[in-house]
Amino acid sequence: MASILIYSDKEKLASELLTAARIVAKDIGLEVRALVLNNDSLGSDLAGKGAEVYKVNDSALLLADTAAVASALRQAADKLDASLVLLSSNRRGKELAGRLAQKLGAGSLADVSGIQVRGRKIQCTRNALGGATVATQQIETEKAVIAVAARSFEAAAAQDGGKVEALSIESIAPSVKLLETKSKAGDVVDIQAAEVLVVVGQGVEKEDLATAENIAKALGGEIACSKPVATDKKWLPEDRIIGLSGKKCKPQLAIIFGVSGQVQFTVGIRDAGTIVAVNSDENAYMLQMADYAMVADAKQVLKELNLSL
Repeated sequence: MASILIYSDKEKLASELLTAARIVAKDIGLEVRALVLNNDSLGSDLAGKGAEVYKVNDSALLLADTAAVASALRQAADKLDASLVLLSSNRRGKELAGRLAQKLGAGSLADVSGIQVRGRKIQCTRNALGGATVATQQIETEKAVIAVAARSFEAAAAQDGGKVEALSIESIAPSVKLLETKSKAGDVVDIQAAEVLVVVGQGVEKEDLATAENIAKALGGEIACSKPVATDKKWLPEDRIIGLSGKKCKPQLAIIFGVSGQVQFTVGIRDAGTIVAVNSDENAYMLQMADYAMVADAKQVLKELNLSL
């Protein structure tokens, strides 16, 4: 029977893809199958969420080699009769989507934030025109490869009925050679997982960062920033950037200081549960889209809020 195949080497992202695949499968009657490559623990996790998992264990397969992974996915898609492949829309996933689509002769979309079925056609929503609008698009080819943005769907919960089966594929000679691996220097915090974010923009000063971080910790959250704070001023690591150049976040609460609200930033935070914005410019767009807005000096508000917590 025709199927939907999901693949991500990240546990949380794979669980989100499982939810997305089940939404589509419910409407068009496809089986949902998950592929894991050289990762038994991920296979067990997905099976514990009710997934039909197929694992490939091949010591020659290097996950950092996206060309080799795309070849493995093509073989798996053929063997499992997958007409739709869902991948995660992170850096590696987007490259993988393009490579796999070319091998399958499939249409492809990346950075998809929503999926629905209309008349047995899969329609995808994604940001367009630099995030100024949301477009609804669909793939007309018989096969499709869709890369889904992180946190667009809830992670699948534990569920009975899962299983893990071995899948054999033709061994793939790597096109690259891995010499060594090193931990990424600096920040490793995942701001996408935070339920509370304190966000700073160019309207704050460098000496205000410690205060903002204290507030974030007091609220059980993390500090994040707009792009210029990390790339131009280099006050925070780039892993903290929200927006088109960074991450899409959906915290329960976002407190935003000194951010004007350009669309390149707001696309990354507009799905937050509650947005509180502080800006000295009463015409700043960030104030217009906030649930609670304060026209005030961000530095002073940060100081007073820190004292009250």
